[in-house]
Amino acid sequence: MTQNLADMRRDYTRDGLSEALAPDEPFSLFHRWFGEAVKTEQLPVEPNAMTLATVDADGRPHCRVLLLKALDERGFTFFSNYDSAKGEQLAARPFAAMTFFWPSLERQVRIEGRVERVSAEESDAYFQVRPLGSRLGAWASPQSRIIADRDELERLLAETQERFLNTAPHCPEHWGGYRLLAERIEFWQGRASRLHDRLNYRLVEGNWQRERLAP
Repeated sequence: MTQNLADMRRDYTRDGLSEALAPDEPFSLFHRWFGEAVKTEQLPVEPNAMTLATVDADGRPHCRVLLLKALDERGFTFFSNYDSAKGEQLAARPFAAMTFFWPSLERQVRIEGRVERVSAEESDAYFQVRPLGSRLGAWASPQSRIIADRDELERLLAETQERFLNTAPHCPEHWGGYRLLAERIEFWQGRASRLHDRLNYRLVEGNWQRERLAP
């Protein structure tokens, strides 16, 4: 390694986050920050990219980057293969955490809560608007399973393309959406000298409570 990691640092001076400008509930603030990220972040950064953390049946954590595909008053929705490693982890322990990081804005949002599957109708509606290649891939890939090599994956895709040669691929039973029902949402705004702003929202008996956390 040619660089000294201890010397890699950046001071955050772009913005601040005060209680006076923060709403009583977190969703409107998330929508505002997300809209600003869409306008500000430059490719290859995807503003809806998030790190999703899950825990397996043995209590071991796992995380990966996914894309947020829907957000409403019910929660944060993403899609995956139900038989994948993350699907098995969520079946064993239906709780997760997700983190959004928007470096151009020097912002981070952390979300935690229970996870549930969305309805089959919601999964199918999203599946139908995916590009054809993505729909075929959902059928072809045994996600998270060991395969021999790339040739095996190409063979599985070719077989799937042949299967759906004359018909549009429908949503498989093993694929669909998850919704994270937020119980905690923390907004982090980078500030100078690592004295960052952190506003934390907690859901307590159906009501959101806002509090400031020390950096």
